[in-house]
Amino acid sequence: MAGLYFHIPFCKQACYYCDFHFSTNQELKGELVKALVKELHLQKDFLNDEVINTVYFGGGTPSLLKREELQTLLNTIRELHHLNPSAEITLEANPDDLNDETLAELKQAGINRLSIGMQTFHNDLLRFMNRAHDAATAIQVMHNARKTGFDNISIDLIYAIPGQDNTRWEEDIRQALALNPEHLSCYSLTIEEKTVFGKWSATGKLKMVEDDMAAHQLDVLMNTLDKAGYMHYEISNFAKPGFYSRHNSSYWRQEKYLGIGPSAHSYDGVIRQFNVANNHVYIKAISKNEIPAEKEILTIENKINEYILTTLRTQWGTDFSRLKQDFNMDLLEQNSAYIQQLVERDLALLTISVLTLTRKGKLLADKIASDLFVEKK
Repeated sequence: MAGLYFHIPFCKQACYYCDFHFSTNQELKGELVKALVKELHLQKDFLNDEVINTVYFGGGTPSLLKREELQTLLNTIRELHHLNPSAEITLEANPDDLNDETLAELKQAGINRLSIGMQTFHNDLLRFMNRAHDAATAIQVMHNARKTGFDNISIDLIYAIPGQDNTRWEEDIRQALALNPEHLSCYSLTIEEKTVFGKWSATGKLKMVEDDMAAHQLDVLMNTLDKAGYMHYEISNFAKPGFYSRHNSSYWRQEKYLGIGPSAHSYDGVIRQFNVANNHVYIKAISKNEIPAEKEILTIENKINEYILTTLRTQWGTDFSRLKQDFNMDLLEQNSAYIQQLVERDLALLTISVLTLTRKGKLLADKIASDLFVEKK
């Protein structure tokens, strides 16, 4: 099984924390969609005719696509690939784009999973982050989506926002649970250099939340969602049983995927491919039947470290027997003393050859993963 990702690089306005590739000028949207269709044709052999199990429209703001544009992309997928009849087809959306007509059109086009960027239910924080919607709109959209027939909805939340104390974060979690989503993606606010927040931080205008407070808010999140019946299956992701994001889970399992659009990434098991993050350059290259991408041939060390980094973040953990089988490297034996320390400090559990992080260990996931990385010989 394989996945398809589409990067739709347009937004109504720039969120102050976002460093993904996008443009607020939508003049090229029509040309861009045509280029996406053409890239699908140019890259039709990248996945070696594997069945497409998931399709994900990300961005940017894919909910800015017109129904006919979305339908054209989905029809092209069906023309060129074997699309699983039960494929998960996700579209990221902002609440302010999802009126009743749009919801109906998305449903009719074949979208069966929505990922809605709500972020917070406090209007002052939404304005602070330069979001285009308000809390009432986000809440109403969830009800409208249910009426339209969507039964697989994920919502995004952000914590560790300046001005979002613990009480307000707990209110956000309660409101999110009141909407009864099948899935939640919850991220700690990070400051990226080239964003508005990054510039404010560099000049002292913005002071970030202390690490201890961010860790406490994550701990509150984990406790509350666990009691509500959600599985914490990846550091930032929670789901009701049976509603894991199949698309993102395929990334963490190192399955193949093809990324279409400017800044999109692809992986075929041997190489990673990175499309140029420039709309004009992308469209021009595609018009010449060229893929404007850089390629990286992954070394054994790359593959091992990526496996550790991604799997350790999940509830399924890192299986050292798989690494030994695939790469003839006994990392469990090589790291036995360190792993024993993790277990003794209640940061991880070791079951035969599988290392999984405890709730306490999840707060240090990236550090633990980097400690287990192998260096190039």
